[in-house]
Amino acid sequence: MTAPARAIWRLIEPIHAVTYFAPAARDRVAELGTLGFWMGYFAARSAPLGTVDPAVVEATFYNFAPRLVTRALPDAWSYTTPAAVIDARAEGAAIALRQEVTVADLEETVARAVPLLEAAARAAGCGGRPLAAANQALARRDDPVERLWQACTTLREHRGDGHVAALVAAGIDGIDAHLLGIAAGRIPARVKDARGWADAEWQAAQDALANRDPHEAALAYERVEQITDDLAMQPYRDGLTESGFELLGTLLAKIARPLVASGVVPFPNPIGLDPLES
Repeated sequence: MTAPARAIWRLIEPIHAVTYFAPAARDRVAELGTLGFWMGYFAARSAPLGTVDPAVVEATFYNFAPRLVTRALPDAWSYTTPAAVIDARAEGAAIALRQEVTVADLEETVARAVPLLEAAARAAGCGGRPLAAANQALARRDDPVERLWQACTTLREHRGDGHVAALVAAGIDGIDAHLLGIAAGRIPARVKDARGWADAEWQAAQDALANRDPHEAALAYERVEQITDDLAMQPYRDGLTESGFELLGTLLAKIARPLVASGVVPFPNPIGLDPLES
C-alpha cells in the first residue's frame, strides 16, 4: 500500500516539475540571460536561498556532482538576480500548466486546491530544511496558478529536505543514493549523466557499494524511503483535516493526471517519479 505522503507527492511532483521540463517554463528563465539548461536549473531552484556560495547549493541539493553546480553558480548571478528568477520561474510554471492542462475546470480546481495547499505549506515545520524554509518565506503570488505551483514547490522541497536528512542519518551519500535507487528500480541508470558524475567517480562508488552486504544496503535504502514518507506527512497532518487531505488529493489529481498524460514530464526520469495509474 502506498504511504499517504508518497501518494500526494506523486500528484505534487509533476506540477512542480514543469519548471524543469516544460519549454515555456525553461524559456521564461532563459529570457533573463542564463546560459543553458543547468545554469537555469541551479539558478531557479536555488534562487529562494539568495546568492549563496555554490557549496551551500551542493550540500542542500545533495546528489549532484559538485562540478555541475560550480559551472552554473555563481556565474548565473552575473546575468540576473534571485528576485528576477523567483518571478520568472513562477510565471513560467503557470504558463506551462495552463498550456499543458486542458481540463475545462482548471481555474476552479486551482481555486479550491490553493487554500488547502497553502494551509499545508504554512504548517510545514522547516527547522533543518533550508530549501523548504526559503520557499515558505517567499511572498504570496497574485496569480492563482502561480500560487498553486509555489505551494506545491514548498511542500516538495520540504519532502526533499527530509529525504536528505534521512540519507545523512543512514550514512548514504548522494552518489550512493543514486546507486541504491537504481538497484531498487526507482530511478533509471542514466541518472549518472543527469547528475554530472564522471565514469571514474561512478565506478568507484559502485565498487565501494559492492563491498557492502547487498541485503543490508537495500534495507537501509528502504528505511530511508519510509522515514522520508513519515516526515513528509507533517504539513498535512498539522495543516489539514483528514477530509481536507483527501479532498486535496482529489483536486490535485485533476491537474496531475492530464499533465502527466500530456507527456511534458518524461518517464523514466531522474526524479524517480513514475507514471500515475489511470
